[in-house]
Amino acid sequence: MPDFEFRYLLLAALAIALLVAAFTDIRRRQIDNWLNGAIAASAPLYWWASGLSLWPGVAWQLGVAVVTLVVLAGLFAMRAMGGGDVKLLTALALWIEPLWFMRLLIGMALIGGVLTIVLGMWHVIRKRRDKLAVPYGVAISSAGLWVLAAQFLPAFQSAATAQGAG
Repeated sequence: MPDFEFRYLLLAALAIALLVAAFTDIRRRQIDNWLNGAIAASAPLYWWASGLSLWPGVAWQLGVAVVTLVVLAGLFAMRAMGGGDVKLLTALALWIEPLWFMRLLIGMALIGGVLTIVLGMWHVIRKRRDKLAVPYGVAISSAGLWVLAAQFLPAFQSAATAQGAG
């Protein structure tokens, strides 16, 4: 298994990618395919760095990603979700273990609800008549960053303390 630092370097790259996704979604209401592709393509490196076994570890990650894609593709077909959002969540499903991914979905829904209410009020205050466009990549990225921090920062702090003591 690779160094502890390499694993956290990959997680830092994922965090940066999530920030880029949020900012591009705010700015252009679009999450680029190259970014979603890079997140998905780098997941196997993370699996290797984490020492994830092919069975059942990688199999679970792939299974959750396939289920995520199928369900969200249905929402995309009903125009309830954007394509970039579907791809971003599917790519994140490759990185985040199933229980934490469920927490990500709950956090995303809560953050997205608050974001929709705030933007809806702003839309009404400004007396805009056009359709409200919510940059849901912000909710996805925020929930993803929250999960990464909740799941990995305590371990990072424990490991750093252990290295300093040794």
